[in-house]
Amino acid sequence: MLAVLDYGAGNLRSVTRALAHVGCDFEVTSDPAATADAGGVILPGVGAAADTMAGLGSRALLEPVKEYVRSGRPYLGICMGLQVLFERSEEDDGTPCLNLYDGAIRRFSDGLHVPHMGWNQVHQNRKVPILEGVPQDANFYFVHSYFAPTDNRRVVGATTGYGVDFLSVLHDGNIFGTQFHPEKSGAPGLRIYANFASLCGEAVKGGI
Repeated sequence: MLAVLDYGAGNLRSVTRALAHVGCDFEVTSDPAATADAGGVILPGVGAAADTMAGLGSRALLEPVKEYVRSGRPYLGICMGLQVLFERSEEDDGTPCLNLYDGAIRRFSDGLHVPHMGWNQVHQNRKVPILEGVPQDANFYFVHSYFAPTDNRRVVGATTGYGVDFLSVLHDGNIFGTQFHPEKSGAPGLRIYANFASLCGEAVKGGI
């Protein structure tokens, strides 16, 4: 079963509707122990880095999430769920994050309209299992003011251009993250959730 982590700020309704559409088994939980038995973990994210880290901390989820990610089992971080994997964020005058990957989450330059909101292309840099069946340069829906760096080429699965080329899909073994929101991206987004569920050993029974 997939565990969708509820830390008080995630975009749970849209994510769970997408998972229900593809027909996989999941539960929404704030229980730290749920990560121990989960076949896969999804961390949805909206809002600020400090609020996300505080929400995870207040529910004693920080260490379980880090331990789960390090275990190599399937993890999918959505938007802020991707960003918190890094060392820190420049948001809120600097916010320490989970520090599983080096680098800082940076704000788009003042010359760009912020937030970066709407549809944009995702360019696949290499084969990524959750992108199986998704066309090259497919459009996905973004809402964010901060972005993850592409310095660590080992984890760059796909990039998107908005003033700079930023990390839009992280891929490191069984660890995945999307800066965009698959649950708001139509059929390609549903394909991502179905692919992730399949990687977790879940039967996908719904239509895509």
